[in-house]
Amino acid sequence: MSTDLPKAAGKPAPAGTSTLDLALHAVEYLVQQSRPASLAQIAEALSASKATIYRHLVTLQRHGFVRQEVETGRYEAGIKLMVLGEALRQRFDIVSAAREELMTLRDHTGQAVTVCAAIDDELIVLELIQGRTLIEFSTRPGTRLAFHASAHGKIWLAFGSQERTAAIANGPLEAWTPATIISTQALLAEVDAVRERGWATAPDEVITGVNTVAAPVFDHRKVLVGSIAIVGATQFIPPVPDPEQIREVVGSAARISRGLTWKD
Repeated sequence: MSTDLPKAAGKPAPAGTSTLDLALHAVEYLVQQSRPASLAQIAEALSASKATIYRHLVTLQRHGFVRQEVETGRYEAGIKLMVLGEALRQRFDIVSAAREELMTLRDHTGQAVTVCAAIDDELIVLELIQGRTLIEFSTRPGTRLAFHASAHGKIWLAFGSQERTAAIANGPLEAWTPATIISTQALLAEVDAVRERGWATAPDEVITGVNTVAAPVFDHRKVLVGSIAIVGATQFIPPVPDPEQIREVVGSAARISRGLTWKD
């Protein structure tokens, strides 16, 4: 389900930052690869000379951000990135507060479970726990979701910043599938309905045959800090979800909110 890839190659960097930009793009490229990459592959992907890329890789390797296979000479992302990523994830209280509830929600529903947060005006998946069905989702922590085309996104449009909601609704609404909402009026009506009932769905709106049921998580200030959801094939989560599925998701979100000291 992930569609966000680094767009590094062929784009000129602002003056004074090109060296750092290239090094960071090299790290992003290696993180996105499923296997180690050769120096020539990296240089070609980033439209740079092998000599330049090599100098960056040597520096990145010295700091632990990149490692080189002894046998093949190929490069891959270093373990330090995982360590730093885990340390950063722990700064989001929603992840640590939700972990036990997410596991329980998965066990009760059998479906994959996700938790999202809005970070720097983007909707980011923070955690994914695979379900008990035969279907596995490729969504990874760090994946971006569309606000207008996902159940998580509708939660953030309904309970988050009004300025963001207006900007999304009045901006370009990409059609991911034929079922994606691309009308401003229809999206705002859907957001109003989500706000009234307290949960959101997005059947076939991101991927045909997939549905999600999402609910909001609030902190002690009653500020939206996250959203959780179950995700599955429409044969398991129909366009009109089973009331028990809704109760499970909404109940889990409420318990996580209480764990963040929010009181109803």
